[in-house]
Amino acid sequence: MDALFLGHAYIDVTMLTDEMPAGDEKSVAKDYAVSFGGNAVTAGFACAKLGHDVHILTTQARDWLGHMFADMADLYGVRLHPRKVARSSLSFVLPNDGKRAILRARDDNYLQPFLRLDISNARLLHLDGHMADAALHYARAAREKGVLVSLDGGALRPCIEELTGFVDVAVVSKKLCEQMSFSETDMLAWLKTKGCRIGAVTVGEKGTLWYDADGVIQHLPSLHVPKEKVIDTSGAGDVFHGAYCASYLARPEAPWRAHFEYARAASAHKVQHLGNEAGLPTQADIAAAMAEFPEGLRLEMAD
Repeated sequence: MDALFLGHAYIDVTMLTDEMPAGDEKSVAKDYAVSFGGNAVTAGFACAKLGHDVHILTTQARDWLGHMFADMADLYGVRLHPRKVARSSLSFVLPNDGKRAILRARDDNYLQPFLRLDISNARLLHLDGHMADAALHYARAAREKGVLVSLDGGALRPCIEELTGFVDVAVVSKKLCEQMSFSETDMLAWLKTKGCRIGAVTVGEKGTLWYDADGVIQHLPSLHVPKEKVIDTSGAGDVFHGAYCASYLARPEAPWRAHFEYARAASAHKVQHLGNEAGLPTQADIAAAMAEFPEGLRLEMAD
């Protein structure tokens, strides 16, 4: 096991349409994709496609969507450690002009305790804050064993503040900043007080504000993908997380700026494809994005 990813699993149905029917209307979508979904889950699949031995501890039901999810994991060589629920979770994703609307049905009423795995030989643990009891257990275990702990802080979830105290690399969203009434720089300062060695706030097309071990806040612009090439931004953040995890596993001695530069290129690839699976990059795809797309505007940082 190179890495354990822990979070909630979905099946995502992504539909590309110019209009949404209302009332008693009908409409025909231009295209669709069916894929695995969920923050840490998608990150795990991205990391696996980039060549790493990935295990995922996640929800799974014994229904036809659950069987579909298991088949997807088999295809990518991902080892699943299921926590049983009665029904699979489902997301309808509607990309729209560089943004996306999402409608979810989620079952997080667990029918069993989470599995206790030996992570002594793992090198990375990635969490998205779901399954708080399992997340806290594994974050503590990873800290004790010297395993790097990465957090996708996409939203305010139970135990997120306690969990952050065991995190080495925290990459959070602008949404979490808003939910906690923090500015982006306030959030970075808070992550420092929690002991996170690397902290970052993603701000969409504006890129990432982050600090490394020296504590200095920096701005990493996103890569500029022309508007006409952007098809579906959903999952781009999850691919970002999976890619920096993969980069760390491949080059643990490299600076974190290099890992984040690799990850932003992975995201630039993702947004050009419909659905999570189609948007998972290969090493060649990431290299191509780095070569093709220039950096966006750089923010001026206050001294």
